[in-house]
Amino acid sequence: MEMRQLGSSRYAMSQLPGEAATTTQSPSTRASSLLVVDDNSVNRIMLSRYISKLGYQATLAENGRQALDKLGNEPFDLVLLDVQMPEMDGYQVLEHLKADPGLRDIPVIMISAVEEIESVVRCIELGAQDYLPKPFNPVLLRARLTACLERKWLRDQEVDYLQQVGRVTAAAAAIKANTFELESLDEVTRRSDELGQLAQVFQEMARQIYAREQQLQREVQQLRIEIDQERRAREVSDITESEYFQQLLGKADELRKRARADKEDGIRESSANKLDNEA
Repeated sequence: MEMRQLGSSRYAMSQLPGEAATTTQSPSTRASSLLVVDDNSVNRIMLSRYISKLGYQATLAENGRQALDKLGNEPFDLVLLDVQMPEMDGYQVLEHLKADPGLRDIPVIMISAVEEIESVVRCIELGAQDYLPKPFNPVLLRARLTACLERKWLRDQEVDYLQQVGRVTAAAAAIKANTFELESLDEVTRRSDELGQLAQVFQEMARQIYAREQQLQREVQQLRIEIDQERRAREVSDITESEYFQQLLGKADELRKRARADKEDGIRESSANKLDNEA
């Protein structure tokens, strides 16, 4: 296989010096990370050079098993996958990718010297995003890389948007359940679009509702204190105004009067005794 593809690789590498005008990159796909899977070392190096010239980051794998290991440990935005490889060919790798929920959404461009329509159809049916024949056409390769990465970027934006819409919806349910936390919408409020504005308004409304609830709770607490004080005052009033209590007060007055009279009698008696002694 190395000898079969060597000529194709030399042809593709011969295109590199004249590619300077085709390396303009879309802002939405800047700094994307690509995985190149090819058992041919010359092809891997050539693709890595070209990908780097386009401003992308290239990681290389020399066989399907190594590619799956890397995909399981590192995030990638796109895979360039050779069809014909020993041990595990491109079809098998593609099947593994599409069967894995964590990897199935990574776009895959199949590359091969095989140009039969059956191979192209099989790759597309297995879930490949696109197909490139060897020898590589640099302009076509750049266009398909850009298109695939643009589609992935748009899909990622859509998924992120839907997730953040879900956060706003969950926040509404949390407010109803009285479990809302203001910081739960912080990430959404940083958006510059209508959803971000909606989240900001929603968060401010929630903040005002929370402040009103706190004020209401304080007022209710104060009202409870006043009610308790009024109840105690009423209980005291009920006791002091009862007939029994009035009788007690009357007896207390009688005792005080008696004690005062006894005291006055004692003073008079003492004074009389003193006068008798002096006489």
